[in-house]
Amino acid sequence: MTYTPAATRYDNMPYRRCGNSGLLLPPISLGLWQNFGSNDDPNNAIKMIQTAFDIGITHFDLANNYGPTPGAAETNFGNILKNDFANHRDEMIISTKAGYTMWDGPYGDWGSRKSLMASIDQSLHRMQLDYVDIFYSHRYDPNTPLVETMTALHDIVQQGKALYVGISNYPMEQLKETFTLLKRMHVRCVIYQGRYSMLDNNMEKEHIDFLGRKRTGISAFSPLAQGLLSDKYLNGIPKTSRARSNSISLNATTITDDVVKQLTALNDIAKQRNQTLAQMAISWLLKDQRTTTVLVGASTPNQITENVEALNNLTFSTEELEKIAALIPTAK
Repeated sequence: MTYTPAATRYDNMPYRRCGNSGLLLPPISLGLWQNFGSNDDPNNAIKMIQTAFDIGITHFDLANNYGPTPGAAETNFGNILKNDFANHRDEMIISTKAGYTMWDGPYGDWGSRKSLMASIDQSLHRMQLDYVDIFYSHRYDPNTPLVETMTALHDIVQQGKALYVGISNYPMEQLKETFTLLKRMHVRCVIYQGRYSMLDNNMEKEHIDFLGRKRTGISAFSPLAQGLLSDKYLNGIPKTSRARSNSISLNATTITDDVVKQLTALNDIAKQRNQTLAQMAISWLLKDQRTTTVLVGASTPNQITENVEALNNLTFSTEELEKIAALIPTAK
């Protein structure tokens, strides 16, 4: 059946300007880190992309190694674009990244010019695109001169393979240097992507103020702390949850009695706001206008629509913020 996007898709999404650039992003974007790989249901992936687009989510975030297998998410997304969105490419912001391990040998990892130039070409081929809207350096490479990495980003833009460049997962010292180097090259970093949630708000220590002064967009990934900030762990660890898989990012040892008490108390605040815990966690990030977009992952279309409902209440009372801060001492 031919897909026709909803005619009302732009009616209710309040797009945010990415720093002081001309780029507008939806406050909630769809990340394809999970559930778009070679082992996942392709029909479910298609439905999630369609659902997101129908409610105004125009930004889809990938990386070269998203899978499994590495590259599978880009390949699958490219097929969805070709089959369902061929006439809507100019309505979409597509981002990808390079910097983590992608292929064997010395050139399939980190941030050398060789690696980045090869990676952008491979990503475009997999997605069947002429360009991406944002291309990120996915992490700082301590063994490659930063000027080499930034020059590669500059040249990727000059070659028309990306419209904008972004930086992700960089320590503060090196992030500052990237801005100096890119400014000399007359290329702006329009957005920074970092891990940011109520339970992991280290970005607030330095990054957010710096990026605000630089008038650069902020993309927050893992806003639900790998699923902790949802209601799935309030009554134990479900058999099908990520915590049961013993992944590096989240496993059963993470979910202690103290963590469950903390999550339960946060959930009580969310209920008083007529929100789910996940919705409140997203709202908490977006209450700060410097946060341009929150990258949500999803396993079902319904999760996407539920997350977008967070936009109905982005305002927190002083009392609510104080209660949250008491539960999470570093929260603002």
